[in-house]
Amino acid sequence: MAKKESMQKRLQKVRPPRVQLTYDVEKGDAIEKKELPFVVGVVGDFSAQSEAELPRLKDRKFVNVDVDNFDDVMRGLEPRAAYRVKNELTEEGGTFGVDLKFRSIEDFRPEAVVRQVEPLQKLLEIRTKLADLRNKLAGNDKLEDLLGEVLSNTEKLAQLTNEAATNGAATNEAATKDATTKADDKGDKHE
Repeated sequence: MAKKESMQKRLQKVRPPRVQLTYDVEKGDAIEKKELPFVVGVVGDFSAQSEAELPRLKDRKFVNVDVDNFDDVMRGLEPRAAYRVKNELTEEGGTFGVDLKFRSIEDFRPEAVVRQVEPLQKLLEIRTKLADLRNKLAGNDKLEDLLGEVLSNTEKLAQLTNEAATNGAATNEAATKDATTKADDKGDKHE
């Protein structure tokens, strides 16, 4: 029966280790290099404010983390950050609760964080719509002329500005208050 190859030997073929510890052993007249396995164990609470119930410390198992299973480990830990932040989005000020959940390394990207904070998500949607409008203007001379005409006609511009301010302010204020209330509710639960 063939001897089963150790995990270290298999990993060395696939992905050689960055740290190799060796020492010289004298066997008769020859010197043989012996390699020591380099294993690091890190103990810590990496789940942050996770809502998942954690087993007792003595019942926890070591988890091998590498580039291939990082997202799976993150999903298992269910790390979370819940806190209150100063409201810089409205003139009312105050604070609102933020509850960020991370299930993969992609969840740390700025746009993923913005999608988890409702008031910021609304601003991102507006920014996306403005970028879409800019892109539509790039090759559309007719639309560009129409917008130029509206912008040069001060009466139409004032009317559109008033309508947009009335509708937009009401919509944005309601959305921001709604999002702030929801975020406050989340933040209050976790304080």
